[in-house]
Amino acid sequence: MTRRLLLSYLSLAALVLLCLEIPLGFVYSRGERERVVNAAKDEAESVSAYAALSLAAGRAERDLPARVVHCARRIGGKVVIVDASGTALATSHPLDVGMSGRLAARPGIAAALRGTSTVDVRTSTIGGVEYLSVAAPVGQEARPVGAVWLTVPTRTVHERVHHVWLLLALGGAAVLTAVAVLGFAFARWAGRPIRELEQATHDLADGGRFAPVTITKGPPEVRSLAAAFNHTAARLAHLLASQRAFAGEASHQLKTPLAALRLRLENLEPDVAARARGSLTAAVTETDRLARMVEHLLAMARLEEHAAIPATVDLGAVCAERHRTWQPLFAREDVSLVLFAGSVGPVLAVPGAVEQIMDNLLSNALRASPAGSTVTIELRVQAPSRRALRDSRPRWVDLHVTDEGPGMTEEQRARAFDRFWRAPGAPKGGTGLGLALVQRLAHASGGEATLHAAATGGLDVVIRLPSTRPPGEAQGPGGDRPRRPRREAPALPA
Repeated sequence: MTRRLLLSYLSLAALVLLCLEIPLGFVYSRGERERVVNAAKDEAESVSAYAALSLAAGRAERDLPARVVHCARRIGGKVVIVDASGTALATSHPLDVGMSGRLAARPGIAAALRGTSTVDVRTSTIGGVEYLSVAAPVGQEARPVGAVWLTVPTRTVHERVHHVWLLLALGGAAVLTAVAVLGFAFARWAGRPIRELEQATHDLADGGRFAPVTITKGPPEVRSLAAAFNHTAARLAHLLASQRAFAGEASHQLKTPLAALRLRLENLEPDVAARARGSLTAAVTETDRLARMVEHLLAMARLEEHAAIPATVDLGAVCAERHRTWQPLFAREDVSLVLFAGSVGPVLAVPGAVEQIMDNLLSNALRASPAGSTVTIELRVQAPSRRALRDSRPRWVDLHVTDEGPGMTEEQRARAFDRFWRAPGAPKGGTGLGLALVQRLAHASGGEATLHAAATGGLDVVIRLPSTRPPGEAQGPGGDRPRRPRREAPALPA
């Protein structure tokens, strides 16, 4: 906004200056030219009258040389008087032989000998006079007895006109500079309410605390916009706070009765008949599912309430640690958990996000994997192209968790990240919040989460996170290519 206002001020000022200074410069140049021409004509007529009197009195040879020298000295030019045949009677400067013989042939002198006064003016492109000569007849115009030819140097006039144009240009530059300074100050002052409103919008979008903007500054339109923003932001902040408070308080309040309910169900087991044991087991399972749902709601509420800043995380070390933790559980269900680890370098992620993502993905994969199948954890570096123009692109690291379960259709994968959505025929025990939490954690870390059909028929969950390794840094013996992942042997059951 500041640049646009400043550009509009400068454009308007430049247009006004052009409309004023260019006509002023040409008017001055024309006036100066007319002044010089009129002065030269007056001088030529004065010399012509004196020469006519001298010729009539017979004193031309005695009076005219002194007169032309005096006149030439006064005007700083040259004066020549010729008779009716074109022969020089008096000159203010010496003439060579060729010049004196061609005087009558000059256009100005020839016209004066015919009784016509002439003025020859040559101007420059900006109105300055470059050459000026005046010829006037001596005696009566019907029967002139001679002619006066006068040339005036115009260097001084030319320099004066150029000097005026230079002053006009410098004055215009000074005016534009002053307009730029004042316009910049005014634009900054006029745009300050907009900048404050923009900063408040960014703070609100980044999850910062809402602070009302001042609505007493700026034009009425800006004040109205600020008032509307304050009302909308306050309402949005209230709604978000209410939502977070409800999710957090409801989840906390549900934890205690759920724990008590599960304890009571377990205490009922000795008193329940054998035919009702299945219902009791199903009730305990549902209680566990509800407890996990409460934990997920708490995690999502904390994630929304505390927008953490991504930090550097060693993805390979986290994956190895979660592999060791989950290996005994997978071995108990007769499912192999394999880790393909490579040198992928650190990534950016919210602290604790990678651990929660891995726990949710491995929990889902374990429930969906049949006995004897394999769940694979693999890290891949999405290296940029070798072309130099793409070396500045960010590098990504993909975390793949692949199972050999029933998988999902394309429509199911499109809805899998919705809260509380579960695929038809999904194993019991899920809450429908795991993948939603995974997606929120990935987005909060600056990455993304996607689902793909695995080549083994199951589901391939891909978590893409930004790498902190510079694009130009070598990844191994292959230069920009990452090292080939190595397969880590499954850990022994604890």
